[in-house]
Amino acid sequence: MTDRTKRYGTDNVLTDLGLRDDEELTAKAILAKKINDIIESRGLTQFDAAELLGMPQPKVSAIRNYKLRGISLERLMQALTALGQHVEIVVRPSDKKMPARIDVAA
Repeated sequence: MTDRTKRYGTDNVLTDLGLRDDEELTAKAILAKKINDIIESRGLTQFDAAELLGMPQPKVSAIRNYKLRGISLERLMQALTALGQHVEIVVRPSDKKMPARIDVAA
């Protein structure tokens, strides 16, 4: 591996791949994982989940398959509330110990 192609690992594979929207995609993936876990634990079909979430079945399929570029963070958060989840957003100043970034925990 040459220096030109050498990648230094981070804790985010999307960052390692050089994706510009890595933080947003990571946040979406974490929310989608929570949605998928709930759908699976309840034994919902994609059709049933679509009705419950108020979205077309193809959007549920996209979430189930982590094809998230056409789905907003807001829509994923709305889906979680439709599934009975409390979604909380906290904004605080960054500093040297905690640089500005987006973190999602589910």
